[in-house]
Amino acid sequence: MLIDDISISVSAGKGGKGAVSFSDIKMSLGPTGGGGGRGGSVYLEAVADLGALRQFRSHKRFPAEDGRDGRSAFRDGHNGKDLILKVPRGTAATKISTGETYELTKLGEVIMVARGGRGGKGNFLYRSAHNTSPREFQPGLPGESIDLRLELKLIADIGLIGLPNIGKSSFLNEVTNAESRVANYAFTTLDPHLGTYHNLILADIPGLIEGASSGKGLGIKFLRHVERTTTLFHFVSAESTTPIADYKTVRKELKAYNPKLLKKKEYVIISKTDTIDKKQLKVMIAKFKPHSKNVIPISIYDPEAIEHIRTVLNKMSSQI
Repeated sequence: MLIDDISISVSAGKGGKGAVSFSDIKMSLGPTGGGGGRGGSVYLEAVADLGALRQFRSHKRFPAEDGRDGRSAFRDGHNGKDLILKVPRGTAATKISTGETYELTKLGEVIMVARGGRGGKGNFLYRSAHNTSPREFQPGLPGESIDLRLELKLIADIGLIGLPNIGKSSFLNEVTNAESRVANYAFTTLDPHLGTYHNLILADIPGLIEGASSGKGLGIKFLRHVERTTTLFHFVSAESTTPIADYKTVRKELKAYNPKLLKKKEYVIISKTDTIDKKQLKVMIAKFKPHSKNVIPISIYDPEAIEHIRTVLNKMSSQI
């Protein structure tokens, strides 16, 4: 099960306290207490694993290491070890107390969400001409403790959309390592199936139907996944007797749910082209030209068509 919304608590480490110490060596009398180490901070790092939020399902509290106390002979305490929590690329981290939100949009991106406490000064730093034997020291400061909501905003670079039973699952299986269920009935896919092509993530979004935006079927759930993609591959079956109407039906539901979805980059994928002749296909492509500049006919049984779509995917992959 894909975890896409979860809350956790993180605590940065406390700083170590400064030491009070004196040298008893005859020629080196004086304060020698070292400072405390800094507490470890808590960071989030964006990774490619979309299932990375599963680690937070049963474990909710994550503390970083405290800084060590200062020691004698000018020895400062060791800094606490930072804690780095890995989250999927596309995660939005919100500090619940303030509403402040950070989004991790690039692989390898790292952000600090809780700063470690500063270590305290040892008595060596309090020495002066008027205070040659100071006993002052500082305690370490506490680290930040934060309640975080982690929400996976982006589940895929490319969302495969369209009416039910139009070949999206077969396409995903052909070009990625996914294993989607394939069958000749509506709603084969009840949850998004994910596949990877190099560094691209493709999501087979369950088939949309008329009325999806008002909750018909599992429409709102399906449309929520569409919202969290960057590019749409809009599938229309070559077998359809009303391909433009099919296309408009899905676009209507996207607009009703969130008009911004219509602004996403879109490719119209005419699938199952092996079921019609070349003349019919040419006519269908021409019908779509007024609606989309990017029309790509494919069949999983046509190696040249699959190679062409791989070229498109390669170009997209190089731009990430």
